[in-house]
Amino acid sequence: MKRLIPLFAALLISGAAFAVEPSEMLKDPALEARAREVSKQIRCVQCQNETIDESHAEIARDMRVLVRERILAGDSNEQIVGYMVDRYGDYVRLQPRFMSSTLILWFGPLIFLLLGGLAVASRLKRGGDAAEPLTPEEEAALASLNDSGEKAP
Repeated sequence: MKRLIPLFAALLISGAAFAVEPSEMLKDPALEARAREVSKQIRCVQCQNETIDESHAEIARDMRVLVRERILAGDSNEQIVGYMVDRYGDYVRLQPRFMSSTLILWFGPLIFLLLGGLAVASRLKRGGDAAEPLTPEEEAALASLNDSGEKAP
């Protein structure tokens, strides 16, 4: 069992390496760290909700290479993200900007949570739907079922 622990740990840590291939990595560790930081902000246009750092898609590889080229060209992180947005659209931002067209993304979950809370509160305030009392005919039918030992439908 003790031999399996390092194997499982290696498998878990290997997930942290993501999809970046050694041939893509920059020689300078500081620049490579910047590339990783920028890559974690950019969504793969083919794989939904995966960063280009995590994705194994060919387009993600091309995007990672492009990020590293922009870093070597001297662009700042913001300039690189802006370049990718200009090239691929706002969709590539993993976290959308706060603007009028994205308000529903930012406030939608809160609105649904509040509406659900109001629905639950109003339901609790009403006390739920009380059952209507049985009519005399229904009471008689129930009593006859109890007397005969049959089960009610």
